[in-house]
Amino acid sequence: MATVLIDKLLAACVKQGASDIHITVNQPPVFRLHGRMRKLETKVLESEDTVALMKSITPERCQRELQESGSADFGFAFGDQARFRVSVFKQRGNIAMVLRQIPNDKLTPEQLGLSEHIVKLVHRPRGLFLVTGPTGSGKSTTLASLVNHINEEVDHHIITIEDPIEFYHDHIKSTVNQREVGVDVPSFAEAIRRALRQDPDVILVGELRDLETIEAAISAAETGHVVFGTLHTNSAQGTINRIIDAFPGNLQDQIRTQLSTSIIGIVAQTLLPRIGGGRIAAYETLVVTPAIANLIRENKTFRINSAIQTGAKYGMQLMDDALFHHWKDEKVTTEDVLGKAQRPDDLAKRIVDAKRGIEQEGAGKEDDFYSDMEG
Repeated sequence: MATVLIDKLLAACVKQGASDIHITVNQPPVFRLHGRMRKLETKVLESEDTVALMKSITPERCQRELQESGSADFGFAFGDQARFRVSVFKQRGNIAMVLRQIPNDKLTPEQLGLSEHIVKLVHRPRGLFLVTGPTGSGKSTTLASLVNHINEEVDHHIITIEDPIEFYHDHIKSTVNQREVGVDVPSFAEAIRRALRQDPDVILVGELRDLETIEAAISAAETGHVVFGTLHTNSAQGTINRIIDAFPGNLQDQIRTQLSTSIIGIVAQTLLPRIGGGRIAAYETLVVTPAIANLIRENKTFRINSAIQTGAKYGMQLMDDALFHHWKDEKVTTEDVLGKAQRPDDLAKRIVDAKRGIEQEGAGKEDDFYSDMEG
């Protein structure tokens, strides 16, 4: 019964383009569709249903982990239609699951709306490149797209370190080895240190989640590799601060210096519902120029935002400007834009001014029309 059910659920999820399936006791399965939660019109799940659903897809080792620590994460392929990243956990003594859909087709950087400046950065011979944003903001999709772009363009050795592996990469021009934490290697930091002996050109680190991993990633970037990583920060300036603050006070000066020479760029992103359906990403982009490297080294990170504002010719953009452009292009609603803004009050004022400007322009045009007729 359960296996049929899970297959039906997965097929419906892929067909409708839902990003997540939520399974928990006392309600039917729920899809997250374009950011909104939608209950399916099927039976309410009971305790034995969620257990059976869990058992139908969860590997033995993860079932043991679930019993021991109350949760487990893993990835699995649903035929050749899609992959899912699954989190199984206990709640109120029952089993619950969330399945995140990882689409099989990787979008190009252009399709994702990434600028050519960002694409250029990933072809640098070395350096740390970070993609940041809250959970579910599309970081994995962006990284997969950039890795796939490198894979199609150059003959590199790419090592990915993930927990769990999300997008599967084929060997195209590059050789791609993907290591799963907990299956192929015990930890992120250990995997990065090992990777340095495996002749990589590019190392992707799924998550810079602790001091040891951040340290290993910075060293790898310094020693002549391009290192991709993610953090759960909302802005480029905040990302730099978060990395430095991860270190004890006596090491912070040294890390500022190391970071200023090793970091090449940061993309902070968020996803918004697109008017008319689907979702659209907004990006804050920081390209590390010598001037910005100086700000990092001299502990003047509070000036980074104004440097981004004046750095448009290098492809830089603040999140609120990206949001404003989406609003102006009528791709997203005012409400959604303000919900994601770094400085909602300032952005609201800009939108009000812009609306007033548009109305005045409209009025001006009418006058021209009449004067033309009279002329």
